[in-house]
Amino acid sequence: MAERYARITGWGMYVPSRVLTNHDLEQMVDTSDEWIVTRTGIRERRIVAEGETTVTMSLAASRQALAQARVLPADLDLIIIATSTPDYLCPSASSILQHALGARKAAAFDLVAGCSGFVYGLVTASQFIQTGLYERALVVGAETLSAGVDWTDRDTCILFGDGAGAVVLQASPYPTGILAAELGSDGADWDALMVPGGGCANPFSQGVLERREHYLRMDGRRVFKFATHIMSESVRRVVSQSGVPWEEIELVIPHQANARIIELAMRRLGLPPEKVMVNLERYGNTSAASIALALCEAVEEGRLRPDDHVVLVGFGAGLTWATAVVHWQPAEPEGILVVDWPVRERLAQQAAYLRTAAWNARVAVSTRASEAAMAVLLPFYTWSGRRRKKKTERRTTTDSR
Repeated sequence: MAERYARITGWGMYVPSRVLTNHDLEQMVDTSDEWIVTRTGIRERRIVAEGETTVTMSLAASRQALAQARVLPADLDLIIIATSTPDYLCPSASSILQHALGARKAAAFDLVAGCSGFVYGLVTASQFIQTGLYERALVVGAETLSAGVDWTDRDTCILFGDGAGAVVLQASPYPTGILAAELGSDGADWDALMVPGGGCANPFSQGVLERREHYLRMDGRRVFKFATHIMSESVRRVVSQSGVPWEEIELVIPHQANARIIELAMRRLGLPPEKVMVNLERYGNTSAASIALALCEAVEEGRLRPDDHVVLVGFGAGLTWATAVVHWQPAEPEGILVVDWPVRERLAQQAAYLRTAAWNARVAVSTRASEAAMAVLLPFYTWSGRRRKKKTERRTTTDSR
C-alpha cells in the first residue's frame, strides 16, 4: 500500500469579543498592569459572554476550518476536541460538536492533556489517517478557562483567557504534515498544575466550595522550571528526528503561557524573535487553544507560507509536553510524485543531518549551562521575592493603623 500522509488543509479560530485588560484586573485584585506585563507579557485576554461555551467557540472555529478546507461536515470521519474545560463532565464536548456540525458519520472524543492537548490531538488524528483508517479529521483546541479561575487569586487569574482554534486534516500521498513528533508526560509533578476538588478523589461538596478547591491552582516555580527545560530539549530532539536542517525551520509556535518562558527556551535554541510566533499579550494563556490560535494568526499574517516547516511545542498540566515538526502545504503540489530520490538529493540529505547534529550538540551544551546557572540563582530570587513581599505586608499593616 502506498504511504499516506495527513495534510492540514483548513484552519479557523474564534475568540470572544469581550476583552479583559490588565487595567480591568487592577479593579478586581491587588495587581497592576506593569506587574503583569513584566512577569508574563500579557496585556489583555478574552472572556466568554453569557451563553458562550467551549462547544459554541469550537463550532465557530470548526466552521471556518471546514470552509477553508472545502470539506463538508458530513464527510468528516473523526472529531477530536482537546480541552480541560468541556461543557459537561458527561457527555463529551466532541459529541455535542458533532451534532451541531451535522457530522453524522464521524467518531468523536475529547482529549485531556492540558495545554499540550492540541498537539496531542494533531498527532493522534494524523495517526488515524496515516494508518488508512480515516480520510478526514477535525482537530479542535478549545478552552473556557474563565469558568475555572479563582478571580480572587492574583497569581492565576491574570494568566488565563478563553478561545478556540481548529484544523482539518486530509489524507495525501505527498510527503507533508507531521514529519516528526514527541509526546511526553512527567507524572511526578502531577500536582503542580491542578484543580484539587470536583473529581472522584475529592468529590464536589460544601467543603470543596468553601476551600475554593474547585478552582485552578498552580505551583509557578515548578511549572517554570519544567517548561523552560522541556521546550528546548524536546524541540532539539524532534527537529533532529525530522531530518529538516535547523536553518530550514521557518517558524516556531510555542504554547502561549508566559513571555519569560518563551524567551528563555528560544534563547537556548539560538532562535531570533522573528522566527517565533507570539500572540500572548492579546489572549493570555488559552491552554489547549493556545497553539491553534497562534497557528491561525501566523497564516493570516503571512508568517507561515506554503512549503514552510513549522515547529509546534507545548507543555501543560500532567505535567505533559508535545512537540511536532510540520510541513505546511495546504494544497496538493503539482507535478509527479517522486519515490526514488536521485543521488544528489540523498547526499544533500546526509549533509543536512550532519548540520542538524552539530546544532543539536550546541543547544544541548547551552541548555545545560543555562539550567546550572538557574539552579544557583533561583533560590536567591525566591528569597528576595519573599523579602519584598514581607516588606510590603508590613508597610500595608502600618498604613492601616
